[in-house]
Amino acid sequence: MSEKPQAPRGTYDVLPEQDAARVAVEKVARSVLGGAGYRRIETPVFEHTELFARGVGASTDIVQKEMYTFQDAGERSLTLRPEGTAPTMRAYHEHGMHKAPQPVKWWYLGPFFRQEKPQAGRFREFWQLGIEAIGSDDPAVDAEAIALLHAVVVELGVTGVRLRLGSLGTAETRASYREKLVAFLRSHEAELSDEVRARIDLNPLRAFDSDHAGTQAVMKDAPLLLDHLTAEDAEHFAEVRARLDAAEIGYEIDPTLVRGIDYYTRTLFEFTSDALGAQSGVGGGGRYDGLATVLGLPETSGIGWAAGVERLLLAGEHRPEPEPVCDLYVAGTGVEAFVLTQSARSAGLNVQMELAGRSRKGQMKQADRSGASYVAIFGEGAAITLKDLQSGEQEELEPTAVVARVLRGRHIG
Repeated sequence: MSEKPQAPRGTYDVLPEQDAARVAVEKVARSVLGGAGYRRIETPVFEHTELFARGVGASTDIVQKEMYTFQDAGERSLTLRPEGTAPTMRAYHEHGMHKAPQPVKWWYLGPFFRQEKPQAGRFREFWQLGIEAIGSDDPAVDAEAIALLHAVVVELGVTGVRLRLGSLGTAETRASYREKLVAFLRSHEAELSDEVRARIDLNPLRAFDSDHAGTQAVMKDAPLLLDHLTAEDAEHFAEVRARLDAAEIGYEIDPTLVRGIDYYTRTLFEFTSDALGAQSGVGGGGRYDGLATVLGLPETSGIGWAAGVERLLLAGEHRPEPEPVCDLYVAGTGVEAFVLTQSARSAGLNVQMELAGRSRKGQMKQADRSGASYVAIFGEGAAITLKDLQSGEQEELEPTAVVARVLRGRHIG
């Protein structure tokens, strides 16, 4: 290799000094989501391609342009997961979770992959925090899901938060509306961007997302799905809003809010942050009562959301977890030093030991750098010098007494 190796474009390394902030995200997730009865699930990083082609939708940008798909040695088509909902629905049915009390409430945190243009806070390999509540169509589940994402972004100190809220109605409602929207777009075809024009029949709702000036002008007069909801759809949406109002969670109704994934129905929401500029999305989701049947599974209600960890970190306060305290630094490289290190760790102490063959002076400097409370210095004979790095006091001890002394000192401190 002629050039120095680098990480692939759109990926990044998480260095030790950056890890603490990510640990804080997981801690908040465990507290907020775990406290609400959600349990963690992990699905495979790659799945059969058909799961996403059917579930996410063949007309979406994700399937058409962004998925990392490959054939394995058995000539099976596999895809690195671009999103977490379809895999979670598969796992729900595969493991017979419909027999459990409903809804089944899960949360996840892990890497996902989309081949899109890298931007600030948007990568080709990215991490998402998400939840799925499967098995109930009650509007209370929708309201709770929104409230939980709200709690996460508030707890992480995300600034300039706004909640956009909408409804897509049922699949039948959307199909009827879709005909009206397609007819409208056809009547203005010459004014639309080439991309929107090419997708009128495949995914006309995405015209609302276009940044093309001509298309945006056209869409100002386009029929809106919220104006075509059935009475049942409208009642469901009103129930969700009533709960958010009662909980004093502010929102703005956005009739143009759409999703680039086909499986969404009814409630749709997105949290944005003014701190992120034009690419302001922090996280969002919605209800997906039609997903299971698209996958060839029994009809199953569900709702969920996903938030980009990188986006949360960009828009939130940096509140890293404290690094583990070093109780004891073992200044020695011999067998006795190794044995002391293992004994102290077995007793529950946080211990670092000399691993670079430094001089005695260098070992003492490294003990200071480690932030250790005590340093065990091996000299001639069996005795060990235990030095308190805070007070400077030191004493000679037998190896078997060192651990007990450090434990006692930690307790007193």
